[in-house]
Amino acid sequence: MRSHDENGKAKYALPKRKNLRLPEYDYAQEGMYFVTVCTHDKACLFGDIVNDEMVPNDGGKMVERWYNKLEKKFSNIQCDIFVCMPNHIHFIVNIVGAGPCVRPDATEPQISDGNISGAHAGAPLQTAVQWFKTMTTNAYIHGVKQHEWQPFHGKLWQRNYFERVIRNERELHQIREYIVNNPHKWALDRENPDYALHP
Repeated sequence: MRSHDENGKAKYALPKRKNLRLPEYDYAQEGMYFVTVCTHDKACLFGDIVNDEMVPNDGGKMVERWYNKLEKKFSNIQCDIFVCMPNHIHFIVNIVGAGPCVRPDATEPQISDGNISGAHAGAPLQTAVQWFKTMTTNAYIHGVKQHEWQPFHGKLWQRNYFERVIRNERELHQIREYIVNNPHKWALDRENPDYALHP
């Protein structure tokens, strides 16, 4: 949006970003979190789905290695379950010290056509995800230069990520099952570039 200052020079105001956080919820508290991180422009860089199974390339294997290093880097994080898809990843982490926690004003997780809705959250999970994105980006750039991996345009990951608090054991089981079965539902996944071709 353009306006002008007192000297007549054009200036631009950044658009207001929607606040995705739940009011009055402390995102730094202990508990389990379901996280999805997508590649920039949904570029398929990490492998292919073959016979409903994910076959990771070297880039996909690299991403999983860095996920497993999260708990070594951050003493308060435990890794749970992970899947690397062609252009995104899903995983669960436990911020140590508590089981699944209750989120205020929570509704049932919305799962349809291979997708679970969620919202971006803050530290300490935000710090861990940012570290993960930085490490994997650096490693992927090395792979492009040294091993001719498929290059990416601009940046490896989207700026934001999706996150939801896991409220109880039933929901934890449901999301674990969703993650394990994600490759089988690739044709119906909205992150799939060919999703629009399927009615």
